[in-house]
Amino acid sequence: MKPVINYSDFEKLDIRVGRVISASAPEGSNKLLRMEVDMGEEIGKRTLFSGIRKWYKPEEVVGKNMEFVINMDPKKMGDPSSGSEQGGYSEGMLIMVDTEEQPILLFLPEAIKPGSVIR
Repeated sequence: MKPVINYSDFEKLDIRVGRVISASAPEGSNKLLRMEVDMGEEIGKRTLFSGIRKWYKPEEVVGKNMEFVINMDPKKMGDPSSGSEQGGYSEGMLIMVDTEEQPILLFLPEAIKPGSVIR
């Protein structure tokens, strides 16, 4: 178990519904999927990388609503010098369930609007 936090720590997280509008498997990485995610009108589109390529293909996430933490510092991913699709900055983090076999993505109903707050 991780350290216990108080409610004010939890309140700092901005967790939103995002709809994946495109996804690709960048060359030069056998771990990452690059996703363009619609975060709704207030936030707009974000680019996110996730190390799920071993278990999920890009077409399995396109059009899906999932949970993302969006108020994190952008993190440099891959090797940006090798091409625009192969690296860049991840502007958030995908929430998933860890299991011994593989991570499990949590798909939300299509009726939920991108940008909806999760609390």
